Amino acid sequence: MSDKSSENAKLKLDNNEIDYNITEGTIGPDVIDISKLYSDTGKFTYDPGFTSTASCKSSITYIDGEEGVLLYRGYPIEQLAEKGNYLETCYLLLNGELPSKIEFEEFDSIITNHTMVHEQLNRFFGGFRPDAHPMAIMCGVVGALSAFYHDSTDVNDPEQRKIACFRLIAKMPTLAAMAYKHSLGQPAIYPKNELSYASNFLNMCFGVPTEDKGVNETISKAMDKILILHADHEQNASTSTVRLAGSSGANPFACIASGIACLWGAAHGGANEACLRMLDEIGNVKNIPEFINKAKDKNDPFRLMGFGHRVYKNYDPRAKVMQKTCHELLDHLGLKNDPKLAIAMELEKIALEDEYFIEKKLYPNVDFYSGIVMKAMGFPMEMFTVLFAVGRTVGWVSQWDEMIEDKSQRIGRPRQLYVGNPGRDYQDINSR
Repeated sequence: MSDKSSENAKLKLDNNEIDYNITEGTIGPDVIDISKLYSDTGKFTYDPGFTSTASCKSSITYIDGEEGVLLYRGYPIEQLAEKGNYLETCYLLLNGELPSKIEFEEFDSIITNHTMVHEQLNRFFGGFRPDAHPMAIMCGVVGALSAFYHDSTDVNDPEQRKIACFRLIAKMPTLAAMAYKHSLGQPAIYPKNELSYASNFLNMCFGVPTEDKGVNETISKAMDKILILHADHEQNASTSTVRLAGSSGANPFACIASGIACLWGAAHGGANEACLRMLDEIGNVKNIPEFINKAKDKNDPFRLMGFGHRVYKNYDPRAKVMQKTCHELLDHLGLKNDPKLAIAMELEKIALEDEYFIEKKLYPNVDFYSGIVMKAMGFPMEMFTVLFAVGRTVGWVSQWDEMIEDKSQRIGRPRQLYVGNPGRDYQDINSR
């Protein structure tokens, strides 16, 4: 990162001209440093959704939405998903480099040996209704971790921050599986150290104490890819929430709980759940043309979920990986003829061939395929966002730790354009 000293942005205001530095990153758009705009002019910028505002400097994830590029620490997501595994990706996001064999074995051991949670946390689950949404449970129990792990809440201690990151990555699958088991009325399954991260999570979700069913390797590989593809995605809503909460000095467990709460929204992590509900609404392959026409009608409120993306104006690179995984898994499980999945496959075919979708760049996104994959695995829709949270935890803690290390960061304090009453006097209730 460097300042373009020979190039400044000039703002003309009230016959005054003010120069603002232009700063360039390693790749991507340059930024105009307007941090002193208010002190210089007495004015704010107006940017709803912060879509044109860089809120921080980061070296973790890069997205080029126009070209369909996603990099973790410079590595293309396609390579990491195809050749690596989730814990290797976790190490990369946390440390900036891929691990050596010895470094990976040590990291794998640390995560594997910290997957259990305090036994008293079981009491939390007993306080939730059986039909409680698993994300509601996750918001509560993850925030509650700060009440059990006091030795990793000092955000000013780098060692405590590291321990907190390890604990969250290790324990999130355990808590997610416990939330799922609670909804079924089944006992929680303890983690098994001999299993991989993805296999262990699947075993805790679908295993039972009465028998050892084992974990299907193809399903485990698909789960590992889901986790990699969702590990981080730059300054999205939930990550920005984690950073904003962290800027106040809040403990890491509270910060990640805030990210989970934000992720729960249908426009964010709930998109894959919304996609499956849409397939239910369509109901049958023969109804697809009717719904395609509804989607094309500007006056019809119906929207096809799982197509297009806020950032990607090209094919979502995560979707390409997930598409391959989706078809491989459906073939392996013999589910190509499943009615709901048949609708999804026909929608995919139309979206890739129909001129309307091509012109509007409404390609199937990662939520479209991941929802299908998770359904094929046997997860109910209510668990889809939970799985997203499990994968995204490493991104949240990496971004949070980077934010703490950045000396230029201050407590987040967005400003506003006030459009309310300019001021008035209080009147006694009898006079109103």
